[in-house]
Formats: sequence, C-alpha cells, structure tokens
Amino acid sequence: MLEVSGLTAGFGTLDILHDVSLTVASGEFVGLLGANNAGKSTLVNCLSGLVPARRGTIRLDGEDISGMPPHRIVERGIVQVPEGRLVFPQMSVLDNLKVGSSTRRSQLGRTSKLEEVFALFPRLHERMEQPAGTLSGGEQQMLAIGRGLLSNPRLLMLDEPSLGLSPLFVQTIFRAIKALNTSGLTILLVEQNLNLTLSCASRSLVLERGKIVIEGTADELRQDPQTRRAYLGL
Repeated sequence: MLEVSGLTAGFGTLDILHDVSLTVASGEFVGLLGANNAGKSTLVNCLSGLVPARRGTIRLDGEDISGMPPHRIVERGIVQVPEGRLVFPQMSVLDNLKVGSSTRRSQLGRTSKLEEVFALFPRLHERMEQPAGTLSGGEQQMLAIGRGLLSNPRLLMLDEPSLGLSPLFVQTIFRAIKALNTSGLTILLVEQNLNLTLSCASRSLVLERGKIVIEGTADELRQDPQTRRAYLGL
C-alpha cells in the first residue's frame, strides 16, 4: 500500500530524516520505534503532507503523493492521529468526532462509522454531549482516535498514543488499536513503549538519528543484541 523511497526532510537548514525507505502492506501493523528526537514524528508528518520532503518519493498504491497537500492525502485514505491528541476543548465529543468526517471520502457511511467508534469506545457515547476539554487524558486519546476513524482511513498513523496515560488507559488504547488492525485496518504506530508495540505489531522499524537502523518481527528484534542493548534495556 505505502512505499517510501529515499526520503529526506527537515526544518530550515537541518535535515531530520536521511534517505529513509520503508514499505507498509495492506492490512499490516507496523511499529515505528526510537528514542526522543529520532525523527519519528517528522516521518509521519511527511507522510501526512505536513512537512515537505526535500528528496525522495512517497507512493500510495503506486501513486506519487510526494508534495501533495494534507487534505488530498486524507482524501486518499492516509489519516494521522497526532501526538498530544489536539482535541477541540470547547466543542462536544460528538462535534469533535464530526470534524473527522468533513472530507468527501468520509461522508460515505458516516453514521455507521460513528456507531463503530461508539462500539469501540463506549465511554465516548456516554459523554458525547460533554465538552472535550473536560475529558481525562485517556478519554481524549480515545476521542482523537475516533475522530481519525471518522475520516474513513485506509492507513491509520498513530503518533505516541500512550503518551501521558495511566497504565490502565494504555492497555485499553492498545487493545483498541489491535482490534482495528484485526478488522483489516492498516496501522503505522509511532511509540516509545517498546514491549507493547512489539507485542502488537507484525513488524517493527527502529529509527535512530533520522535513519532506519533495524527492521524485523518482534522475535527478531528481541533476539538482536543491538536492539536488546540499546532499545529494550536487556
């Protein structure tokens, strides 16, 4: 589905990503791991069209979407759930969700998508008239994911969904993400929670200083001495 080749990007005169290449197959669950400032968020922002690529190509089903504006990328089915959730605090939960269905692609089946989100996160249904700013951090993360799902994604990219959440909410969020993938949705997950990511993802990539340095299944990464030492603390 997604093919990235030789991607270089950054800010000002500084390159953050250096010749990054990766693929994500339809229905796959890929984890993107790495320490702070490794370039993970810059990479997903490039894929969303929020950060322009300086070199390289991004293809979706063979179509070159490099340089395409974000709203056109969303129309093609790549949807990002941003780090920090970024809900609209004064708007109700329901209105926040409806923001996700503002594109032509997402208008199809909006009612059924809303029902799917409420089935996945019943707490959002209970609080749908409540201002989003009054929700807990975990509930806001549910809302951010739900808003992304209302955009009718083919590839859902989640940027640090466990950030700042209690262990209970982290488990709830990861179960939901895994269930979405099991239902057929393609997932690209950016995370620092290595063990949880490895337990869910079919394959993971490790980004270091803007370059992919390791790639493999959970078992392969756990058995790799460099990964165990540098990223798993083993």
